[in-house]
Amino acid sequence: MSTSAVHDHVFLGEAHARNERRTWAVIALTALTMVVEIVAGTLFGSMALTADGWHMSTHAAALVISALAYRYARRLAGDGRFSFGTGKFGDLAGFASAIVLGLVALLIAGESLWRLAHPVAIDYGEAIAVAVVGLLVNLVSAVLLHQGHGHHHDHDDHDHHHDHDHHHDHDHHHHHADNNLRAAYLHVLADALTSVLAIAALTAGSVFGAVWLDPVIGVVGALVIARWSVGLLRDSGRVLLDTVPGGDDIGTEIRRRLEAEGERVTDLHIWTLGPGHLGVIAAVTAPRPLSPAAYRDRLAGLPRLSHVTIEVSGPH
Repeated sequence: MSTSAVHDHVFLGEAHARNERRTWAVIALTALTMVVEIVAGTLFGSMALTADGWHMSTHAAALVISALAYRYARRLAGDGRFSFGTGKFGDLAGFASAIVLGLVALLIAGESLWRLAHPVAIDYGEAIAVAVVGLLVNLVSAVLLHQGHGHHHDHDDHDHHHDHDHHHDHDHHHHHADNNLRAAYLHVLADALTSVLAIAALTAGSVFGAVWLDPVIGVVGALVIARWSVGLLRDSGRVLLDTVPGGDDIGTEIRRRLEAEGERVTDLHIWTLGPGHLGVIAAVTAPRPLSPAAYRDRLAGLPRLSHVTIEVSGPH
């Protein structure tokens, strides 16, 4: 049995390095703001500043998960222990971050419900000022993280005519979700949302004296964040469990192309290798078998197929 030429298994997203740098930049900005708020709150006796500082520390910790995932995926990209590369590090980090995001939602909801049952006096002017500062920091962070992500590689293997043929097709320009960047962005967005809702509730409370409004809006924010958490858990979990991306459409099209001249696809596996990269393993039975490269050529033009393995057999 022959094998094709040696090829790498690096399936990182196109903007991997840029996303890593920007995530670290957001961590630095968040950590700096956290330290300033905690120090200022301690020096000036402001519980609102101190509490918000420690609150920002939880998001900084979650962002570190994303940043480390980018770092380790890059550093271990060529490690042979990872059979299909390290492209899923981001999805693993995204899944972990989604759990953290869900816990943040629970904490916000719990604190809001407790304050609804046990109202506390609020220094509206100070609290609004802290919320505005937090919102500005998170808006800057969101701008850094809210970028389109896709993949692009300039690498093609030569054709090989063997019983088992592997091919890396890196000649496409298509966009695909980076769940790691999405997780970092959602943490920043969650913080921004709580700041916006807090400003609205505190302003209304200071004008109308409605102390209950602040915790009620806190519960609303917690529900929105929980919904984001569930969506991220679902999407990153599907990648980790090798669910066929995009439903059955890609599988139907691959079968249609491979069975164009009476062949039969007896086995087909399609899964995500990393942001913008799909893997395909197909077994084709044909009355008059062609070379694996010929069947692979039938798949040319399909987006994101970065690792294709074709096994061909004739009539028994």
